[in-house]
Amino acid sequence: MLVHVLVSLAVVQQTPPPTAPVPPSPIAKVEVQPGGGEVPIGGTLKFTARALDAQGREVPKAQIGWFVGGDVGDVDTSGVFTGGYQGYARVTAVGYIPGDETTQVFAAALVHVLPEPPARIALDPRPTRLVAGSRLTLGATAFSRHGDRRSDPVRFTSSNSRIVAVTPEGRVRAVAPGRATITATAGAATETLRVRVIANSVARIALEPSAPAVRTGDVVQFRATPRTAAGRSVGDVGIEWAILAGPGVAQIDPAGTFVAELPGTYTVTASAGGRTADRLVKVTAREVGRGMEVRGRLPITMSAAEVWVHPSGRCAYLSTIADRVYAVDISDVTQPKIVDSMMTDARIVNDVMTTEDGRYGVFSREGASNRKNGIVVFDAGDPCHPKPVSEYTETVSGGVHSSYVYQGHAYITDDATGSMRIIDIRDPAQPREVARWQTQQAEAGRYLHDVMVVDGLAYLAYWNDGLVILDVGNGMTGGSPTNPQFVSQIKYDLNAVYARVEQLWGPGFVRGTHTAWRQGKYVFVGDEVYAARPYKGLADGNNLTFGRLHVIDVSDITRPREVAWYEPTDGGVHNVWVVGDTLYLGNYQGGARALDVSGELQGDLLRQGREISWMLTADSLGHRPRAPFAWGAVVRDGNIFVPDINTGLWILRLEPKQQPVP
Repeated sequence: MLVHVLVSLAVVQQTPPPTAPVPPSPIAKVEVQPGGGEVPIGGTLKFTARALDAQGREVPKAQIGWFVGGDVGDVDTSGVFTGGYQGYARVTAVGYIPGDETTQVFAAALVHVLPEPPARIALDPRPTRLVAGSRLTLGATAFSRHGDRRSDPVRFTSSNSRIVAVTPEGRVRAVAPGRATITATAGAATETLRVRVIANSVARIALEPSAPAVRTGDVVQFRATPRTAAGRSVGDVGIEWAILAGPGVAQIDPAGTFVAELPGTYTVTASAGGRTADRLVKVTAREVGRGMEVRGRLPITMSAAEVWVHPSGRCAYLSTIADRVYAVDISDVTQPKIVDSMMTDARIVNDVMTTEDGRYGVFSREGASNRKNGIVVFDAGDPCHPKPVSEYTETVSGGVHSSYVYQGHAYITDDATGSMRIIDIRDPAQPREVARWQTQQAEAGRYLHDVMVVDGLAYLAYWNDGLVILDVGNGMTGGSPTNPQFVSQIKYDLNAVYARVEQLWGPGFVRGTHTAWRQGKYVFVGDEVYAARPYKGLADGNNLTFGRLHVIDVSDITRPREVAWYEPTDGGVHNVWVVGDTLYLGNYQGGARALDVSGELQGDLLRQGREISWMLTADSLGHRPRAPFAWGAVVRDGNIFVPDINTGLWILRLEPKQQPVP
C-alpha cells in the first residue's frame, strides 16, 4: 500500500546534513481541481492538476504524480480517486520534472468517503422477561452492511405502551402483565425485542457478593436474584444496575460486571419491580509499579525494525529499515554484538521469524530496486550465521510488510492487493503459494498489516476491516493452510476513536488496525495512527503517533467483543508481546512499556493503574540519538528485547516486585 510505505519512510527519514544551496524549483505551485468532494463507498471522483510557475503559467515538461493519504481509498495515475472505506482521504498531486527530484511540489484535496447507511441494529441488554414496575435503559448501536459502526440516532417504540412503555431514547418501563414488542429504528434498519411482563411478586432482591474488597481494575461479577415473600426466586428477569455513589470513575454493565478505575468506596445497586438492593465495594490502588533496568545495548548506524530471538537463545536477528538483517550474539545479554548479516535488495526489511525448531527462517522485503520484493527464506541451522537459501516473489512482488511462520507455512501480507498469502516453506529451497484470502468490502483502501497464528487460527490485523479470524487448521469451520475459512470479524469506528487527532491536526490522518496477539481468552489488537501533519514550526522532531490497544474477548470466538482498552498518552501502541499476565509493547516515541493484564479485563486499563513500568529508549547513541521510537518487544527468559528505530537494540529487564514496607 503506497501510503503506508510513504508514511513508514517519513517516520525514519532524517534531516540531511547542510549542503550547497539548491536552486528554486521552476514549479511554484500545483493547482488541484476540484479542491475536495464527497463520494460513497465504491464511488469515484476525477481530479486534475496543473504545475504552475510564479507567474501562473504552466511549466513545460512538468508531470503530475498522484498518491493518497488517509487509507480509505486509492487514486490511480490519471487522478481518479475510488472510495473504499468511510473516512477522509488527502488526494495529493505531485508536480515534478522527470529526472530532477528537487522540482517536486505538492498540493492536496480532501475527500470524504461517506459511510454506508445503517443495515442492522444491536441491542444491549436484551431482556425477554420484566417484572411489572421495573425500569431499565436499552443500549443500541447501528451497523452498516459491512459491519461499520454508525452514529445514527436510534429511536424506540412499543407495540403496546399499556404493557411496556418506552421513550424514543430507549428508557423502558414495565407497566402491567402481558406481552409487547419494542422496535428500534435507525434509517431503514430495524430490530425488535419481544418482552413479556409478569406480575410483580418481588419482595426483596438477594445481591451477591456481599461486600467485596478489590483493587482498581479487578472485576466483580454481581448476581441479583429477585425473590418473593416466601423466598422463592422470581426467575430470569431484567435487572437494572447502577453505581449510585463513589469517589471517581467506575462502570457496571447490563450483566452486573463491575470495575473501578480509581480507589474509594462505591455503592452498587440492583433494581427490579420497584425493589432495590445495594452493596458497598471497597477499592484500593492497584500498585503494580516496578523498575526497569537496561541490561544490554546495541546501537547501530541505520534505522532498526523488528527483532527475533532464535529458539536456541544464542542469537537474535535484527532487521532494518534498510537492506540487511543483522545476526546478533546474545549469549551474554549484557554484551550483545553483531557477528554476521544477511544482505538483500530492499529499502525495508520489516519482519523476521524462524520456524519453531529454528532450522529455517523468513524475512519480508519492501522497496526492492528491481521491484521484486516478497520474502527471503534463510537457513538458520547455525543460528549466528544464517544464510539465504531462496526467495519467493512470484505473487507478492509488490511488497510484503509482515509475515508469521507456523508449522511449515509463512502467512504473509501482500501490499499490492491487501490479501493474505500462505506460502508452503516445508521445502525451503522451493517455497510455493498454497492459498490466498482477502476481505470483500472494497479493493480500494484494503490493506492487511499483520498476522498471528495460534492453534490453527489466524488473527489478521486488517486495517480498515478490523480484526479478522480465520480457521487455517483448527478445524472448527473446516479450514486448513490450503483452504482458509472465515470464523469471525470485529470492527470498531476508527474515526470516532481518534476524533481528537482530527481535531488537533486535521482530517485525512492515517489510522488502522495494526497488530493482533492472542493470549488466553483475549486478543490484544493495536492500532497505528499518524497525524495528518507534523507540529508547525518544529524542526527534526519525532513523528506524531498515536494508537489504542483494544482488548477483544473471544470466549465465544464466533462473537468477538471489545471489553477493555489501553491508550498511552505519549505515543502509540505498535507491536506487542504477552508472557503470562504481562504485556510488553513498543510505544514509539513513548519508549518501551510493560502492562499488567492479569485476571478479568474490563474498562480503561491505563486509568486503572495497570502500567507496570516503562523505559524511554533514548540515550546519546544510535542512528538518531536522544529520540526514542520503540518498535516492539520480544521476551525471552525474562529479558525484554526492544528494537528502537532511532537508537538500535535495547535489552531490558523488569526489576523484582517491590516488597511492602513493614
